[in-house]
Amino acid sequence: MTRHLLEIDDLSPAELLAVLDRGEEAAPSPVLAGLGVALLFEKPSARTRHSTEMAVVQLGGHPVSVRGDEVGIDERETAEDVARTLACYHAAIGARVFEHATLERMAGAVDVPVVNLLSADSHPLQALADLMTVRQEFGRLDGLVLAWVGDYTNVARSLALAAVASGLAVRFGCPPGYGPGEADVDRLRAGGDVVVLDRAAEAVTGADVVVTDAWYAMGQEQEAEVRRRAFEGFTVDAALLDRAAERAILLHCLPAHRGEEVAADAIDGPRSRVWAQAANRLPAARGALSWLVEANQ
Repeated sequence: MTRHLLEIDDLSPAELLAVLDRGEEAAPSPVLAGLGVALLFEKPSARTRHSTEMAVVQLGGHPVSVRGDEVGIDERETAEDVARTLACYHAAIGARVFEHATLERMAGAVDVPVVNLLSADSHPLQALADLMTVRQEFGRLDGLVLAWVGDYTNVARSLALAAVASGLAVRFGCPPGYGPGEADVDRLRAGGDVVVLDRAAEAVTGADVVVTDAWYAMGQEQEAEVRRRAFEGFTVDAALLDRAAERAILLHCLPAHRGEEVAADAIDGPRSRVWAQAANRLPAARGALSWLVEANQ
């Protein structure tokens, strides 16, 4: 059966740690030597495109990035036929898409691994980079407390799954109506310690890792003003971070909106690890691709 990475829990806890270990190898194995990897972008990208292209290069392969309008998913060809075409030439496919169902359809049509580079539901490679950053900072994952402040985004979903699988406790501080739903909470609590709160200060108190994300994503710009009002009091600033543990760090997947979900005194302050986190997108992608290619041989 072909292994894909569409969400974090496609990996067992042991496999997740193995992917992190592979990503941090000083001399990665050239498992993609002479092979291509198709990287399809329905949505534009900065960190994802650069990190995945360079990950393929460092594994000895050749990345081919494709814009969504070049293939016209479900307009020019079905998602399944796009995937079948790319699989004729490539050892793996990465796709950054709007609808998660598009990834599932692509993965169901081919016998090469498909990697989720972002969907409306999840962002597993970002979660891997986040865990890598936390482990580098603290030397461990198990026993730490992670606080998510703000909107329960696709990034939050993947990071929370990765966190509970790795032994972290998760605290959500979200405005009413913007936190995880009952099904997601049940899914997370099946794996570990999860608490949902509606006040940022309560979620952050004593936490080792504080994470936030934009209040509105690409395609939600028309909701920006409504969301700004809903998220009043949920800006992560230096004062809020002072409630966290003494060695606590701040993460943000970027792009950031200073003055909204995060203040300049936090993201540009001494607790911020956002640039180490951004840099770790490369080894995270490298570890995931390397592990998947070998798992499918």
